[in-house]
Amino acid sequence: MNPSSFSFVFLISLFTLFSSTSVSSSTSLSYSHHCASMVPESTPTDSDTTIVPYHRQFLSHYTGGDRIFNNNISSKFSLESKKYFWFLPTGDNFETNTTGVYKIKAYLHLIHSNFAMQKRNYSELKFAFDGFWSLYSGKLCMVGSGSWYSNEGNLINLDAVLKLNYAINLTIFSSLVTGKLESLASPTDTNYFEPVSLLEYGTSSNYQFSLVSGEFDRDCCGGNDFPKNQSLGLNPGLFCSTMNRMRITVFDLEYLNECSSSNNCTPLGTNDLPSYMSLQPIHCSEEEHKVQYGIIFGPPYPPFDPSTTLVGEGSWDEKKNQICIVACRFLNSTDSLDNTQVGDCSIRLSLRYPAFWTIRNRTSILGQIWTNKTANESGYFNRITFRSRDNRVLVVPGLRYEYTVTEKVRKLCPVDKTVTKKGDRYPKAKSKDMAFDMMLKDSAGNRASWTKAMPSSFGDQFYAPNSFYIPTSRNDDKAEFEEKTTYHGPLNISYTISPYRTSSAFSVTPGSKSDIAAEGLYDEKTGSLCMIGCRKMSAGESMDCELLLKFHFPPVNSKEGGRITGSVKSMRAETDLLYFKELKVTTISLYRATAKRSVWRMDLEIVMVLISNTIACVFVGSQLFYAKKNPQVLPFASLLMLVILTLGHMVPLVLNFEALFRGSRKENNVLLLGSSGWLEVNEVVVRAVTMVAFLLQFRLLQRVFSARLRDENRRVLWVAEMKALFVSTTLYILGLLFVLFLNARKQNHIKATVSSTSVFHYTHSLWGDLISYSGLVLDGFLLPQILLNIFQISKEKTLSHSFYIGTTCVRLLPHAYDLYRAHNYARTQFDGAYIFANPNVDFYSRAWDVVISCGGVLFAIVIYLQQRFGGRYILGRRFWEVEVYEMVPVTSSDQ
Repeated sequence: MNPSSFSFVFLISLFTLFSSTSVSSSTSLSYSHHCASMVPESTPTDSDTTIVPYHRQFLSHYTGGDRIFNNNISSKFSLESKKYFWFLPTGDNFETNTTGVYKIKAYLHLIHSNFAMQKRNYSELKFAFDGFWSLYSGKLCMVGSGSWYSNEGNLINLDAVLKLNYAINLTIFSSLVTGKLESLASPTDTNYFEPVSLLEYGTSSNYQFSLVSGEFDRDCCGGNDFPKNQSLGLNPGLFCSTMNRMRITVFDLEYLNECSSSNNCTPLGTNDLPSYMSLQPIHCSEEEHKVQYGIIFGPPYPPFDPSTTLVGEGSWDEKKNQICIVACRFLNSTDSLDNTQVGDCSIRLSLRYPAFWTIRNRTSILGQIWTNKTANESGYFNRITFRSRDNRVLVVPGLRYEYTVTEKVRKLCPVDKTVTKKGDRYPKAKSKDMAFDMMLKDSAGNRASWTKAMPSSFGDQFYAPNSFYIPTSRNDDKAEFEEKTTYHGPLNISYTISPYRTSSAFSVTPGSKSDIAAEGLYDEKTGSLCMIGCRKMSAGESMDCELLLKFHFPPVNSKEGGRITGSVKSMRAETDLLYFKELKVTTISLYRATAKRSVWRMDLEIVMVLISNTIACVFVGSQLFYAKKNPQVLPFASLLMLVILTLGHMVPLVLNFEALFRGSRKENNVLLLGSSGWLEVNEVVVRAVTMVAFLLQFRLLQRVFSARLRDENRRVLWVAEMKALFVSTTLYILGLLFVLFLNARKQNHIKATVSSTSVFHYTHSLWGDLISYSGLVLDGFLLPQILLNIFQISKEKTLSHSFYIGTTCVRLLPHAYDLYRAHNYARTQFDGAYIFANPNVDFYSRAWDVVISCGGVLFAIVIYLQQRFGGRYILGRRFWEVEVYEMVPVTSSDQ
């Protein structure tokens, strides 16, 4: 349990318990009958809140009580099942007429969580207790009850007695709380449960260090002393804050080569060799520079298993700049938790902060574990080395990086200024733009892995935007530690390149154990980064430092964006067992300044979508109002045109139905760019406005269809409609075939020109082109109306000027904006980064934007001419005469 959350959990638990009505009163239970022999019942006198027997819990576990939770899960320790408890005194204490005996109230939470089969089952039982606690003996006895549901689903009352060894003056030995929870019901009753054994280890503010002393400090390293200048000192006033930063650090354990599965290789006394451990600070004294530790072999927060856990005390040795720790085992925990004790304090640990890093040694914290027993004694084990696994730099004043291979890099990578253009600017070495994610792929494209490249140092400074920064004083600021320096020429720089997954299938390079440590030169004038890398191999602890890494950053002032390209290759001979084929690198670079501009652009696009959808509603409403004043024009409107417009509003609603009603949004890179939380809220507003536009458009379609059915010339109109539909469909099919032809050419071009090392490129999928083509059809929504006007030979002003001109402007606005966006913003390939003028739903490019805009304006002009001079006016004078002839009325002979 994370000690930093003790207070929060305590307050929340008290609030929950005080407000709960499920806990029964315990006043009816007889205390003297069950507890008199342990702590005699006394008469309460005055309230006393100064003595509160409250421990800050570190770990806890219980066994038994399986009948309570209606399961038969074994009480053995496992990673899938976790049983723990909270004992929470309320602070409502009273002195009694017996000296040193206090009447207290407390709550007990029994919690059982099971993570088997990737499904979490969580159960919690709460008891309320009253009882007495002896200050001198540390004994606590209480009676109380809790409520639970039987197997039949009936609410039952569980009466119980709680007996604990609960000292208030804590040392490493008395910090162990043991006891039992026993049912007061008969074993034959339905509310009976088996005895529950309790085990807790914690601390308090008055914890007393008893193991670390001057004699221990003098023998801290067990004969393996390091020179003081190889370790960093810590600021005395910030000792505890430094120790607390170790809480989430995992340490890898390194055994001697002769260790395989021998009992003398691990302090646990088992055949299993744990591969890692964690050090959990429990209590820290700033004045004494001492720490109470929990040492866990395995995951940092597993179920409490006494057989894999040590407890200890540590002291800072200023003479040697290291922490010295005495650790003890939990004894007698295998048979019953009641008999568990802390003992056998023969284990020693030391840890230090190395003063410098190199390409071969980048450990923030380094230490050893050993025992002061002799090889013939039981419990002896060989010395173990451990080092921190976390690659984040622990920035301690005085930490430095020693570059050892930069001269070799200068020979391998001479400066090439021909790769740059005049005016290009590249990322500064100490900027956050130097960190990037990338894809590694071999020449055959058979394997790929996602990796992250994080700078470790540049020049004489450490790159640590997300590191554990330890200031020199309380008023220190991290920015003050990073001095502003101007560099000239290629700069020394180091990197850590890590896979996103730790399995072998996702290692950075074939056969490596984990990360690549690299160092080399970065040229801010050319954006070129060249480094030599070292990797730790899977077999043994050997390192392969024959790796050459080359990267090139795109200019930060490029409006077209760019990719970080490069390669990782082995400099060994092809016959060498450690040789691997060259891996090509590419990634999309998104600099911080570009990201901020992109967020601003997306906010702008949200506004533009709202505006365009709103004015679309206005234009459709104007057509409805126009049709209401001129109902005779309704039958002459193209049904196909209205269907296309209606579908144009309906399809986005169908695809974003969840976003409309829930406001939920698929997580994508839009949010990763740092957009404020209002993006999702406004997306719901956009869908609501789109819904209004759809309803108005559907209403217009309904009115036109109804008017067509009632019109006297409906047969002629339907014939004209079918002719327009036939011609429109033919044109659409021809356009579709042309799109399929272009798609095939694009796919062949990609296969022929895109190298296997390129990871990111626009995917010209058939489905994507079909969606874009549907957007093109929507842009030309006036085509069916133009054809209908030609076939029905009409001069009716069917469409209001505001409708066809306004809707045309709404359809052409994204293309005009795309021209502006292409000129001022970098093209991004992140899914979801475009909100307005999305390239995935229409054809957007400089050529397409111009062609579609001109075509839309031309269609609007044609509609204007048709409604003024006749449907066939655009076909020439010959068709004008035919139109006039067909419109001349026929007179009868008797007139």
